[in-house]
Amino acid sequence: MVSLFNTIYFLIQSSNEHLHISKPPILLVLSILLFTGSAFGNSSSLKTKTDHLVTLSNGAIAYAYPVSNIKIDGDITDWPKDFVQYPIKHLINNNGPKDKTDFDAYFRVGYNLTEQALYLVVVVTDDSHVILSDTKNKGAWKDQDSFSLFIDKKHSPDGSGVDLYKFSEHFRKVNNQSISWDPTMKETSWDDIEIISKRKGNITIYECKVALGNQFVIGKSIGIDYIIVDKDTADKEGAESRISWGKNGGKSSKPGRLGDVILMRAKEKTGAISGKLVWKDLTVKGYPNLIRCTSTANPTLWTQVTVDSTGQYTADLPVGDYTITPVRNIHFQKRDAYRIDTKNTRVAITVAANKKVEAPVLELATIPNPDTIPEKGILHDFDPKNPVAIDQFIKTYQEHYQIPGVSLALIKEGKLAYHKTYGVKNTYTQEKVNDKTLFEAASITKPVFGFAVMRLAERKVIDLDKPLHEYLPFEDIAHDERYKLITARHVMTHQTGFPNWAWMNEDNKINIKFTPGTSYGYSGEGFEYLKRVVAHITKKDINDLLKEEVLTQLGLENTYFSKNDYLAKVVANGHYDNLPSQRNLPDAPGMAWSMHTEAKTFTNFLLGLSDKKGLKSETYKEMFTTHTEIPRGENDPVPEEYKNYFGLAISIQKSPFGLAFGHGGNNGDFKCLALMYQDLDMGFVVFTNSNTGDRLHMALTEYLVTGKRKKSQ
Repeated sequence: MVSLFNTIYFLIQSSNEHLHISKPPILLVLSILLFTGSAFGNSSSLKTKTDHLVTLSNGAIAYAYPVSNIKIDGDITDWPKDFVQYPIKHLINNNGPKDKTDFDAYFRVGYNLTEQALYLVVVVTDDSHVILSDTKNKGAWKDQDSFSLFIDKKHSPDGSGVDLYKFSEHFRKVNNQSISWDPTMKETSWDDIEIISKRKGNITIYECKVALGNQFVIGKSIGIDYIIVDKDTADKEGAESRISWGKNGGKSSKPGRLGDVILMRAKEKTGAISGKLVWKDLTVKGYPNLIRCTSTANPTLWTQVTVDSTGQYTADLPVGDYTITPVRNIHFQKRDAYRIDTKNTRVAITVAANKKVEAPVLELATIPNPDTIPEKGILHDFDPKNPVAIDQFIKTYQEHYQIPGVSLALIKEGKLAYHKTYGVKNTYTQEKVNDKTLFEAASITKPVFGFAVMRLAERKVIDLDKPLHEYLPFEDIAHDERYKLITARHVMTHQTGFPNWAWMNEDNKINIKFTPGTSYGYSGEGFEYLKRVVAHITKKDINDLLKEEVLTQLGLENTYFSKNDYLAKVVANGHYDNLPSQRNLPDAPGMAWSMHTEAKTFTNFLLGLSDKKGLKSETYKEMFTTHTEIPRGENDPVPEEYKNYFGLAISIQKSPFGLAFGHGGNNGDFKCLALMYQDLDMGFVVFTNSNTGDRLHMALTEYLVTGKRKKSQ
């Protein structure tokens, strides 16, 4: 398929195995990375000293046996000596501990039947213990040694809300379940948990008692995980390590990212299983990296097990009968996506005590991808009175790629031709998307902010070619003298030399990769620096500035850049693999990623640019001048006659269909595309609340405008 922004997407693609894609500062954003592969990664397995198999990744497994007479006091001598020590060793960031004396951790787990409570003890070895006083600490849990406990009591295989408790000597905080996508969760509080920490020598002990209430069922699996922070200096810029039990970040925002604790009967035995996945279609490469094992007798007992790169898996499970199925409906392999026929992909196995059993081969069947692209794009002859074809197209892609919600608007002959919403805001609540539903616009924020900057430049409030440090120094990168070359023009043409985001660097710092103005490097960090400069020189709140310079000028009424009560009511939930994410609305506007809007409203932006509203003609000429040519990526599928560029904060393509402009966006669980074919006077805007929404975007360009095109060889 041919899409305006495919080349840009491919240039910055990488496996997001973890990259936990998300938005800054609450979550981090990889703005237009479309082809991200699986949301979970392959991982290794290891044996504990008692020979229990512990599978790392989302499917880390531990076994809780009955305990009694344990006091929550930070003294672990009352714990049974034969309980397994489960290692906590998955590195969340790139800064690893020097050795086990520097930073190491393990946990033990049990339960008390009478109290219907889970008991946990986490033992941390750390040679440098950093705790801030409650007056110095401003609420940044990662600025000190601290402990985060994630609990999914309900543990539904369809996803359920996660309680998050953050704790250190002078710091206690819970996540706010009032914004959770799971309405059955009450607001998280300390009422259901007792926790204490004690430091002795180089050992810190965190001991916890968690009341499970009516979610306590013998034989059930409970979602549990930890993140432990080791801050080696009290300086915020000092070295920091973060480790967890199971792999992957996003443990509170993405259901299913926790490990599993199974509530075992006293002396209940386990057995080992092993198995292999194969594809019926031998052309499919790679394997899903997780499978699910569900007890036949007790569906509340289920766990996820990692699959290695050869399709092999192993696990330790309680004795009994199980069904093994894929976890996800869609398998990503580089640019390709395959819908797995989950109804016909399953095997049964019986786990025997202290034995290893080979499971039948799990043969993965696929459902063919939609083949609905016509030879000629339908928008050329589109009749809004007869929208059956476009509606069916959207619904076909929604069903096949598991895209919960869509907001679509079509432009023809320089005006809005059609607008419709499809699907749901939240797959759990099934609340429908409607005309008021707002979506995260991700990187489509950039050209909106760019428009405001161009208006300021017209009035000489900002000089596009004046080094930004002369307006506002940037101390974080002052160590590199080249930063003094960076201008607003460099930011809006992606020539700053900044990485996309600092978190992608090993040291979590912004390092200039090339001399500003000499090359192309897509960067959200640049836009955030420019935002601070603009706020500084105008002395205005960015929300107010955007309202004055863009929203009012171009009629973007239903558009917001930071949280407010109205946005909280109408915003959709993002989704990973068809499971809702928490609604993490930005506290402050981010000019690379934080806009929330919907398709009908945003057509006004495309039409405003097409009609040259709000700026002088010479300013528009400069804005749409080719400033940065986007180099073709290796194995780029876009035909040679398609050339991609950046103007000033706007993406441009020259093609057989004339000039097209717009921008794509990807916040991981929201993906969107706004595209205007100026010479054809037609285009579209589409927002989705799904990590698979890009599959629809890619197809829409061909379906609506270009028709089926041959890929470049």
